[in-house]
Amino acid sequence: MNVASKLTVRGKLMRDEPLARHTSWRLGGPADYYFVPADLDDLQAYLAGLDADAPLLWVGLGSNLLVRDGGFRGHVIAPLGALKTLELQDDGLLYAECGVSCAKLARFVDRHNLAGGDFFAGIPGTVGGALAMNAGAFGGETWSHVVSVTMIDRHGSVTERSPGEFDVNYRHVGLPSAEWFVGARFRFEVRAAEDESNIRQLLRKRNESQPIGEPSCGSVFKNPPGDHAARMIEACGLKGYRLRTARVSDKHANFIISDDDTLASDVEALIETIRDRVQERFGVLLEPEVRVVGEFA
Repeated sequence: MNVASKLTVRGKLMRDEPLARHTSWRLGGPADYYFVPADLDDLQAYLAGLDADAPLLWVGLGSNLLVRDGGFRGHVIAPLGALKTLELQDDGLLYAECGVSCAKLARFVDRHNLAGGDFFAGIPGTVGGALAMNAGAFGGETWSHVVSVTMIDRHGSVTERSPGEFDVNYRHVGLPSAEWFVGARFRFEVRAAEDESNIRQLLRKRNESQPIGEPSCGSVFKNPPGDHAARMIEACGLKGYRLRTARVSDKHANFIISDDDTLASDVEALIETIRDRVQERFGVLLEPEVRVVGEFA
């Protein structure tokens, strides 16, 4: 469907937009269509006008996402900076739309003297992405605070759902077919007067142990039960290992770093090499956190 000619949108609609501009690895070929909605109504109208089988990809800050060099043949929905409502409601619940960054959510929780949201400062993504994968950091997890979520389907219809309708586990959320998160209501307890914010301390800890400032997707692999992926990768002698243009961080072995000339295919090959080496030594097949999408070049 030629969306550009058949739909009137109030947001931004771009053709052949390089996804390397929108992923934390700075990798990825072009998307056929890249849409930044003006608001929820604009998003609903856009989805309602698409063909029923049009491929869709939602991209927030582009972390935990590897787009192949051939790009994505379909429609990318980019709510960052668009679906950005963040408010404390009269019932004490916090409502955040999917385009709000997790770092902004953490600061908002802290500013309103609420407890339990500091860990969001360590998640390099948006609320939508955090909901989709039950993102966590420093011992906290997103869905521990979710009271309800607002979903949108590919026809543009909006539905409220409760946590009990989802299969939520470690870095996994089972979603209803063809629905996506557009917002959520969170519960955080009032912080005790004697307690202080931990955000600065947590960020300092993260900066000391992770390659902040270098292009990566965050943690590449989930931690297997009772162990840490980084420990296993390092034990295989892969810390600092380079495969063509992609390399394992020499600061944290569960991070893969890209350079200016890195190809997505090299990152994908390095991911498989790491999995093979760890399985050969430990008998454990690491499960990636990163989602791989798109076409080969």
